[in-house]
Amino acid sequence: MINKIIVVTGGAGFVGGNLIEKLLRDTKYKILSIDNYSSGSTRNHIKNRRVKYIKDTTSNISKTLNKYKSKIHTIFHFGEFSRIYQSFLKMDECITSNSIGTHAVFNFCLSNKIKLVYSATSASIGNKGKDKNLSPYAFTKAKNLEMLENLKNWFNFKYEILYFYNVYGPKQISVGSMATVIGIFENQYKNNKPLTVVKPGNQSRRFTHIDDTVGACFYAWKKNRCRHYSISTKKSYSILEVAKMFNTKIKFLPPRKGERYASALTNMNLSNKVYKIFGKMSLKNYIKIIVNGKKYRLK
Repeated sequence: MINKIIVVTGGAGFVGGNLIEKLLRDTKYKILSIDNYSSGSTRNHIKNRRVKYIKDTTSNISKTLNKYKSKIHTIFHFGEFSRIYQSFLKMDECITSNSIGTHAVFNFCLSNKIKLVYSATSASIGNKGKDKNLSPYAFTKAKNLEMLENLKNWFNFKYEILYFYNVYGPKQISVGSMATVIGIFENQYKNNKPLTVVKPGNQSRRFTHIDDTVGACFYAWKKNRCRHYSISTKKSYSILEVAKMFNTKIKFLPPRKGERYASALTNMNLSNKVYKIFGKMSLKNYIKIIVNGKKYRLK
C-alpha cells in the first residue's frame, strides 16, 4: 500500500463510486471520499480498508482535509450539483456547491500543490460555448473552467479536465430529481411503466458508459499532461430514439426550461485544445441486454 492519498469528492455518487472501484483495482493508493450525500448513497460504499468515507461539504475541505494535506497526491473533484433543470429549482444549492464549494477545492489544491482532476460538462461547451448561459448549472460550470484557465496562467496550476456526456451504467441514479435519462428509462421499463420523454423528443445526446468515462479519467490522470479531454461516443441519439429502443409505451412530458437540443463536441473560447476520447460501449447493446432481462457489466 502506498502511503499517499487520493481524494474523490462525490465518492458516494455514481461516477465517484465507480472511480473508487477502479482506483482500488488499479492503484495502491489510500482513498478518501468526501460527499454531502445530497445525491450520493451509502449503498455505493465499498468495504475496503484502503477507503474512508467522510460526510461533509466541499466548502469545508480545508478544515476537513487539513490533517491529510501533506499526504494527498490528487483530488478528483466530482462532487458538484449536476443537473440542468433542477438547477433552476435549487439555484442556491447549485451555486453553493459549484461555485463556493468548487472554489474552495481549487484553493486547497493550489495552496498545497495538489494535482486536480476536474469533471466538467458538455453542457458548458455545446453550441460553441453559447449553451453556458442556458441554466445556472451550465453557467457555474463554465465559470469554473474560466477560473482554472486563469489559475494556470497566474500560478502555473496543474490540472486535468474531463467533459462528461450523459453517463449511464451501474450505480446510476434511477429515481428522484437527480436521476439520469437512462436510469429513469431503465427503472420505468423494469416497473412496466411508460417511458417519459420530455417534448419535443428530438433533443440529441451522446451517451457514454460509466466504464468508458472512468477509464478516460484514469487515463488523463496517469498521462499528467494538463489537458482538456472530452469522453463521449461518436454517435448521438435523440431522446425519443433511445426510448424506442426499449420497445415499450412512451409518454410525453411538457418542454422544460434550459433544455439543450444538441450534444455537440465543440471547443470553448479557451486557449486549450479539447482532446477527444471516444467510448467503446454501445448504448444499443446495453439496452438490448436490459430488455432481455440480463445483468450488464463490462469486463
